[in-house]
Amino acid sequence: MTFFSARTLAISTVAFVLALLPCSPQNSSSAPPAQTPVRPTAPDTQTHGQVIFSRSTDENGQTSTEKEPAKANPAFPMAKAPSVEDADRQSIAITDLDLDVRLRSESKQLVTRALVTVRNTGKSPLPRIPLQISSSLNWERIRVAGKDISCPIATLNSDADHTGQLHEAAVPLTEPLAPGATLQLDVTYSGIIAASSQRLLAIGTPEDAALHSDWDQISVPFTGLRGFGNVVWYPVSSVPVILGDGARLFDEIGKHKLRLSGTTFRLSLTVEFPHGHPPSIALVNGRSVPLTIADAPGLNPDVAGVATGASDSTTLGFEAPSLFVATRTPHPGANLTAWTLPEHAVTVKSWLAAAESVTPFEQRWLGQSPRTQLTLLDLPDPDDAPWETGALFAVSLRDEPPAQLDTVLVHALAHAYLGTGTQPTPEWFSEGAAYFLGSLWVEKQQGRDQALAMLEGGRSALALAEPASPGDGSGQPLATAIAPVFYRTKAAYVFWMLRYLAGDDGLAAALRVYDTGHNQDPAGGSNSFEKLLQGSGAHRDLNWFFADWIYADKGLPDLSIEKVFPNAVQSGNWLVSVSVANAGYAAAEVPIVVRSATATTAERVLIPARGSITQRLLVQGKPTEVQLNDGTVPETQASIHNLKLD
Repeated sequence: MTFFSARTLAISTVAFVLALLPCSPQNSSSAPPAQTPVRPTAPDTQTHGQVIFSRSTDENGQTSTEKEPAKANPAFPMAKAPSVEDADRQSIAITDLDLDVRLRSESKQLVTRALVTVRNTGKSPLPRIPLQISSSLNWERIRVAGKDISCPIATLNSDADHTGQLHEAAVPLTEPLAPGATLQLDVTYSGIIAASSQRLLAIGTPEDAALHSDWDQISVPFTGLRGFGNVVWYPVSSVPVILGDGARLFDEIGKHKLRLSGTTFRLSLTVEFPHGHPPSIALVNGRSVPLTIADAPGLNPDVAGVATGASDSTTLGFEAPSLFVATRTPHPGANLTAWTLPEHAVTVKSWLAAAESVTPFEQRWLGQSPRTQLTLLDLPDPDDAPWETGALFAVSLRDEPPAQLDTVLVHALAHAYLGTGTQPTPEWFSEGAAYFLGSLWVEKQQGRDQALAMLEGGRSALALAEPASPGDGSGQPLATAIAPVFYRTKAAYVFWMLRYLAGDDGLAAALRVYDTGHNQDPAGGSNSFEKLLQGSGAHRDLNWFFADWIYADKGLPDLSIEKVFPNAVQSGNWLVSVSVANAGYAAAEVPIVVRSATATTAERVLIPARGSITQRLLVQGKPTEVQLNDGTVPETQASIHNLKLD
């Protein structure tokens, strides 16, 4: 993505920069090493949890709410140390999440009752189920098979939450959960979610930058809960990791999203708000949820209004469940709706104009209309870090140069065109295509060199992340990739390569008709993307490409020019024999270019993995230079090789 200023860019990437700082994560199976930074423990509120409301339904179907006073909860004493091993946490897969969420926006309170279905994906029976929530939330009740369960609550140091800590319940079972078996838990928890940058402040981040990065909170005008990796507002099971231990935190965020892919998700929402301040928009996992508002005029000022809504049952993709509720003004535009603060009612016009400007480009590649509308949600502070999930882009809608807005909206609208709203699009396909189209827009507006420079900016990080050889690790096949350097950077390169393998028209045709509902496994289905490409213009075997670049991770090619033999032929022409080699484990089709003072000749050649080929090219005039690759195929060392000829 392109963000809008050096300051905003610094804030949006601060966590990634901080990940390079040296510190170690907590591991429940052993004592923390001496150098592990000790964080101040959150106040022991777990034994003083407050049930904010209880519900009952009368014979007429009317729901009533009763407030309950705060009381001690001896069923959940605080444990001195975690009792769960990381292996057990990794064995838990949540297959169904049914949430009943109540927000009391004025007091920043959240109360949730959740039906959580878990599966044991490990090889050993599990005697207990680990479930975690933010340390700002308290467990109130846990039931298994209709019976209340008592269990200790451990505080884990984990930067998956903005407080830097999680509350983990180790739910004991009367019978261990067998491998492959599922179990439903009925849990209730509550607490206050206010803005917190504790995890960033603990490692020395300037307060201003930390607050603009960790902006999740509950409030009257704006509630933003981005989920695991920002604020853990729903039950999870994860390995505790902290910022600074290399990429472990970001890998755990990716693993969490991957484990949730395919999970059935439902949410029922109730929002209590001060009289006269109803929310105007609610978004669950990036999708709009219609609200019913009950706020009759003339009510006692102390009586809150209530907004209710519910999301349809959906299947999660590669995403962390998110919840947004806000008071904003809608502004419809081309394939989008922008929800703004009053001070941005005028500047939003430049965003709407940008959407209008890039729509023909989107239609050329992705079809006449998007599969779902894009939502632009105005963030509370102009310096808050932008964030996106699916067809939701949360960003400050202030005025920006048109060229920047065009590039941003090409990317954001691509997610709306590729999403269906019911079936998730594979992340490599959605994010890779969006990044690819963003680079094509740069090519269209600024030239090919700028587009290739945009790609090259991520190649070195990709080369470092890739295994040196398949024997050094399985890498991250795109279908199961958890790191952005794979599902964004490498995937964008994949689309650039497919552009030349299938042609612009063939690739665009396949993109327009690709049906994610029939392609959850990118390798299968009669409408698989590979078959669509072959039928839409490629008319050639692409099995080798999908095998090396999508279905498996064979690393990057490592190309070189071995020998060049120019020979003069008749009429001033020269026949140039070029031998090239590939020391990598992924095959690649790349251009070989021969230049003279007056002419240029280019041909694309397929260089097999761990192999070499010789290609002959005819050029007018004495050859002066040979080039291998043009920057569209990523390599381990460089993506353009030039050899000057004497």
